[in-house]
Amino acid sequence: MSVYVIDPLVDDRWNGLIERHQLASAFHQRGWLEALVRTYGYKPCVLTSTSVGRPLANGIVMCRVSSWITGTRLVSLPFSDHCEPLISDREDIHCFSDWLRAECDRQHWRYVELRTLLQVRNAIDGLCENRAFCFHELDLRPSLERLFDGLHKDCLQRRIRKAEKESLAYEVGCSKQLADDFYQLLLITRRRHQLLPQPRAWFRNLIDCMGDSVQIRLARKNNTPVAAILTLRHRSSVVYKYGCSDERFHNLGGMPFLFWKLIEESKAAGVLNIDLGRSDIDHHGLIVFKDRLGAARKLLTYYRYPKPAREKRSDAWDSGVLRQLFSVLPAAVSSTAGRMVYKHVG
Repeated sequence: MSVYVIDPLVDDRWNGLIERHQLASAFHQRGWLEALVRTYGYKPCVLTSTSVGRPLANGIVMCRVSSWITGTRLVSLPFSDHCEPLISDREDIHCFSDWLRAECDRQHWRYVELRTLLQVRNAIDGLCENRAFCFHELDLRPSLERLFDGLHKDCLQRRIRKAEKESLAYEVGCSKQLADDFYQLLLITRRRHQLLPQPRAWFRNLIDCMGDSVQIRLARKNNTPVAAILTLRHRSSVVYKYGCSDERFHNLGGMPFLFWKLIEESKAAGVLNIDLGRSDIDHHGLIVFKDRLGAARKLLTYYRYPKPAREKRSDAWDSGVLRQLFSVLPAAVSSTAGRMVYKHVG
């Protein structure tokens, strides 16, 4: 099988494939890829066995990440929890993996990586399991009453009623004001978790490039933003991508309230499932929260070539020095540092 490389930002056949293929998600959309290019300068490409002039029968979308700090590699896809190979025959993955390994060696890339929910341990020749995560997805096909009953009674149902009793104001959309309020809450949350925030331009570009596929839901108390979530939609699926809150108002139940609004509105709009994304295996609090939403849990595996060497973190990182620094940086400095660092992460 011949492998062709196309540019998904100019080849309209890519849009046709992601509209047809059942495994396509928001992360395959041209808007998501364009936002990656605008914000981080990555170079997207699609591998396919379809020759020029014919509708695409398959495709694996990837981005080349070039960094003088972290090296050059091909990733499917940066900052995407998962990105499925859009193939019709699992045997096709053999030819694509052969091409990836050969090109990685020829170009002297640091590695190539596929991030897929497919359990393909024996199907990807030469690509080894690298990292594993916990993945959650909420099925919206049951009735709204059953979905509410499936929420944890103390941690979610009670807090949703608390939020309603507190008369939290609720907004949904992607206006500049909502985006600004969301980002301020993101800065607060990332500082609380001792992490650098994603650059502001990333969210601005997501909204500009993905349009109505992006929605921000925000809760306020007396005009003060208390919690927000950002989601992406593709056909009958919604991806919960980012969430943030002000811990001073956690007792108001803002986040459970927003998740319930997401469930209600998604079901009313004909959405069949909510992709709640990945969680680190050792992040028990986040895993339990998603479990308590009634979501199903499965393993998400990242595959890499060549086999990764065991990486050791620096003593400074292990001791928490950098995390402590991130937690005290002024907001403007933290945002600038995030813009400089994230493009090297991918």
